[in-house]
This record gives sequence, C-alpha cells and structure tokens, in this order.
Amino acid sequence: MKIPMKVDYGVRALVELAMHHGNGPVPTSEIASKQGIPESYLVQLMSTLNHCGYVQSRRGPQGGHSLAMDPSDINLHMIMTTLDGNSSPLDCLTYVSDCIFADSCAQQEIWKSVEEAIESVLANITLEHLARRQEYLSAQGV
Repeated sequence: MKIPMKVDYGVRALVELAMHHGNGPVPTSEIASKQGIPESYLVQLMSTLNHCGYVQSRRGPQGGHSLAMDPSDINLHMIMTTLDGNSSPLDCLTYVSDCIFADSCAQQEIWKSVEEAIESVLANITLEHLARRQEYLSAQGV
C-alpha cells in the first residue's frame, strides 16, 4: 500500500494543528515550514480540509487555520478517505461487478481481509495520538 503525498501532507498539517489546538489559528507559512510542505500546495490542501469540515480558516493578519473538531474525533481513516477516496488495495474490491473473476477469485477474501485490517488500524489512530507522539519525539530531539 502506498500512501499518496496528498494524504501524507494532509496528516502532517492536521497534526501540526492538533499540537496547537485551542491556541488560536496557525498561519499557513508556519505549518509549511515546520512540516516541510510546499506552501502553495498547502494552501490548496487547507482549502480542501476546510471544505470537508476538518479545518476552520481565517484570513487576515491574525488569520490562519485551526481544527474545526477535537483532535480525538479525527482519525487517520477519515483523513485518508477524505483526501484519497478509494484506499482499497485493489479496484476489484471496490468495483466487484467490474471483475469477471469476482465469484471465483481465491485472492479476493485475502485482499478484503488486508483492507479491513488497514482500515481498523487507521480508524484507531487519532490526531490526538499523533500530536502527543510528535510532541514526545520533538522533546527527545528526534
């Protein structure tokens, strides 16, 4: 499974916001700098995350971005589904009717189990967990 850059950058930006949750908006330039995300790309990404309800954005000198939800209420599965859409390892799991082997495929149940395991892991990791981990690693100098 390959994680798209859009998801990686989205998670990094949201973790940065989770680390500042409750402390007001964080400027795009600060998020970009701290997370190594090109600012022009981040602007587009934050617009998407705002539109999807994860982020609140405010323009102006005191502007920036903040989480629209509590970090414990946002998990990686939600983010991946929002930013990537289909996270299935094979298209035939999503579009079963398009597969001529669907009724007799020995692999299908294995890949479905893999997909369910991945979704379960992602659903159990919240932004709150990641923000705490990031703060711990930063304090350790890692």
